[in-house]
Amino acid sequence: MNLALGAMGSLLPKLGELLKEEYKMQTGVKRDVQAFSAELVSMRAALRRVAEVPRDQLDEEVRIWAGDVRELSYDTEDVVDSLLVRVKGSETDADMDGFKELVSKMKGLFKKGKARRQIATAIKDIKEQVQDVAARHERYKADGVFANLAAATRITAVDPLLVALHEDKQRIVGIETARDKLIEKLCLTDDASKQPKILSIVGFGGLGKTTLAKAIYDEVRSGFDCTAFVSVSRSPDIKKVLKEILFEVDRKRYMSLRGATLNEKQLIEQLQESLGTKRYFIVVDDIWDVTAWKTIRYALMGTECGSRIITTTRNINVSKECSSYNDDMVHNMEPLSNGDSQRLFYKRIFPGDNMCPPELQEVSMNILKKCAGVPLAIITIASHLASNQQIKPSSQWYVLLNSIGSGLTKGDTNFDEMKRILSFSYYDLPSHLKTCLLYLSTFPEDYIIDRDRLIRRWIAEGFIQGGIHSCRVHDIMLDLICDLASEENFVTIMDTIKLNTPLERKVRRLSIQKAELPTTQLATGSISQVRSFTIFRPVIIQMLPLSRFEVLRVLDLQDCNLEECGHLSLSCVGNLLYLRYLGLRNTRLRKIPLDIGKLLFLQTLDLKGVDGNAEELPGSFVRLRNLMFLYLGCITYLPAGHKSLTSLRELRGAYFTQDSDLEELRYLTELRELKFRLPSKYPLEKVHIMLESLGKLHKLESLHIASEATWVRIFVVLSMALSRLLGDSVWSPTRGPVHGGISSIRVHGGPGARDVPLHASRDSSPLPLASSRFHFHFHSHELTADS
Repeated sequence: MNLALGAMGSLLPKLGELLKEEYKMQTGVKRDVQAFSAELVSMRAALRRVAEVPRDQLDEEVRIWAGDVRELSYDTEDVVDSLLVRVKGSETDADMDGFKELVSKMKGLFKKGKARRQIATAIKDIKEQVQDVAARHERYKADGVFANLAAATRITAVDPLLVALHEDKQRIVGIETARDKLIEKLCLTDDASKQPKILSIVGFGGLGKTTLAKAIYDEVRSGFDCTAFVSVSRSPDIKKVLKEILFEVDRKRYMSLRGATLNEKQLIEQLQESLGTKRYFIVVDDIWDVTAWKTIRYALMGTECGSRIITTTRNINVSKECSSYNDDMVHNMEPLSNGDSQRLFYKRIFPGDNMCPPELQEVSMNILKKCAGVPLAIITIASHLASNQQIKPSSQWYVLLNSIGSGLTKGDTNFDEMKRILSFSYYDLPSHLKTCLLYLSTFPEDYIIDRDRLIRRWIAEGFIQGGIHSCRVHDIMLDLICDLASEENFVTIMDTIKLNTPLERKVRRLSIQKAELPTTQLATGSISQVRSFTIFRPVIIQMLPLSRFEVLRVLDLQDCNLEECGHLSLSCVGNLLYLRYLGLRNTRLRKIPLDIGKLLFLQTLDLKGVDGNAEELPGSFVRLRNLMFLYLGCITYLPAGHKSLTSLRELRGAYFTQDSDLEELRYLTELRELKFRLPSKYPLEKVHIMLESLGKLHKLESLHIASEATWVRIFVVLSMALSRLLGDSVWSPTRGPVHGGISSIRVHGGPGARDVPLHASRDSSPLPLASSRFHFHFHSHELTADS
C-alpha cells in the first residue's frame, strides 16, 4: 500500500482470496464482489501513473478523482475487515498471512440470515460507489485528461541550472575547500592517453551539487579543447540532452544539422565524431537514473585524450554507476558548517557589511539551526526576510521561525520553489517509501523518533511486511512532508498554529501534537473512520473517548501521563477490534485492561515503563496469537498459557517468577530477540529446563537474562550455558536458522555491574554465529577484578 493507492495494496489481495474460496456467499453478492474487484484493479493501474506526477502538475479533475478512489479504497477495506472481526474466536491475522485460516469460520458467518443481509447491503453500496468513480475515470480518459501524465513530469518552473550558471560568484560561500579537493582528485595533469576520468557528486536536493560542479567547471575549463555543461533532469529527453552537448562542443556541426531529424543513435555518432581526438571537460548535471546515464556515456567514452567528466545526482547508486574506478571518485556533499551557514545567510540579507544587528542575532541563529546547513534552505529564507531590498522587522523573523517545519510557509514564491526542488526527491522514491516518509508527519518538529516504534507502526498500517536507533526529520523537509500529507488527506495534524485545520473530510490518521484545541472542533469532527491516532504529552488532556473510534488500527499514547487525563478510561480498549498497534510506553498506566485479549489482530503491544502496579497481564492475554512484538516493564510477568503466542518475534522485559513454567518458552519458535528477568532465588534445578527450552528457539538472535542473584549463582548459570552452547547438543539452533544465528547473549546481575565479555570463535562453536566473533556478557555488581 502507498500514498497514491490508499488501501488498494492490501484490499485487492483480500478480495481476491475471498473469491477463490468456497464461501456460501449469495450468488448476487459474489457477482458484485467480482465486478467491483475488476474495476478496482483498473483503477489501481491508473493511480500508479498518477503517483509518478507531482501534484501541482496534475489536472484538477485527476486530483479529485484520485482522492475519491483512495477514500473509496479505505471505506471498502473497512467493510472487508469488519467481516474479519465478526468471526468470533478467530486466532489469525486480518492481513493476508493468516487470511486463508479464516475461511472455515467465515463460511458460517455467511449462513446467518441477518449477517448475510448486512453484508449484501454493504457490498451493494461499495459496488455503486465503485461504478460511479469508474464512470468518471472513463469520462476523463475520453476528454484526454489522463493522456499527458507522463509529459507532465517534464514541466518545470525556473531551471535550477540557469540559477547555478549565472549566480554571482561573490555570493557563493563554503565550497572552496571541496572545489580544490575535487580538482586535485581529477588529476588534470595526468597522462593524456588515458580514458576519460569521471567524478560523481552526490547528495540530496538543495546541498549545492550544481553550484560545486559549476565552480570546478569555471576553474579548469580553460585547460581543455572543448567544454559543456548540461542538465538531464528527472524525466529527461535524451535526444535534447545530446543536442545540447553537441551545441556546446561543436557549434558549427550543430548548425549544419539544424532541421535534420536524428534519432539517439545518430546523435551519438555525431557527438563521437565531433569529440574525436579532442580533450574535453563535460559536466552532466542532475542525473536521476542509470539508464539515462548509460545512453549519454556511449557518446563520451570513445576517446583516449585524458578528458574529464563530472556528474551530479541525488541517488548514491547512480553515482557509483557514473564514477570511474571506485568509491574514491564519488564525492558525498556535506551540509555547510555553522560558520559558512552564517556567512551565507548574512551575505544574502545584509549585502553591505554582512553584519547582523544585535536584535536579530538570536532569532537568526535559531533559524539557521532549523536550516541545518542546507544552502537552498538558507538562501530561500534569506530571500524571504530581505525581499524587495527591504529587511523585514524582527517580529516577522519570529513568525517565520515558528512556522518552519509546520507546513505553513505557503504562498511565498521562494518557499514554493524550494519545496518544488525538494519534492523531486520525494516523487523519485518507490511508492511504498513515499508512504513511509509521509508517515513521519505524525510526529512533532524536533521529535526524536524511535526506530522500533516507527517500524512497528508501519507494519500495523500495512505499509511494510516485516536497522539506526532513532531519527529526526530536517525541519525544512518536515515542512514539505506536512504539506503533502495534508493535501492528500494522509495525516491530519492538530497543533498550536493549526487551530483552523478543517475536519470536514474523513480523517484517516489524526495526530494531536501541541495545542489545546477548541472543544467544538474535535467534538463535531468526523473521526469514526480514523485508522491511526497519536497524541503527545503536552495535550493529553485533549484525549478523545475511545468509543468514538470504530476502525482504529494504531493507538499510540507513548510518554503521555494518563494520570493527568482523569476522563480517559482504557477499560473499553478491547472494543477496538481492528487494533494492530497499542503503544502505552511510559504512560503510568495503573492497570492493564482485562479485555485486552479481545484484540485478536494485535501485532505490537508496548507496555514498557508502565506504573509498578500494572505487573500482571490478564489471563485473556494468551489469546493474542497474532502478537509479534511485546515490550513489558521490568516486573511484568506472563500468565500461564503464554506458549500460545506463537507469532512472537520480540519479547523484551518479561519477568519469570520461581513458579513460572519456563518450558512454555520452547513453543515460541519465531522469537528473534528475548530479554527476561529471573528472581534472586531462582531455583538452580530449573536452569536445565530453561536451557532446554532456549535450545528450541532456532531463530533466536539475541538473548538477555537479568537477575538479582549473587554472582556465584549467576556464574553457575553462565557455566551451564557455555557448556550447552559450546559442547552440548541440547542447544543446537544450527538446524534451519533463518537469520544467521545468535550474535549476542548477555547475563546481568544487578546495578553497578562489571562487563566481562567472553569470546568464542566461530570454529569452536556449533552455533551459526551472526559475526566472526560472538559476545557473551556477564554482569554482576559483586564481581571484582580479582574474581
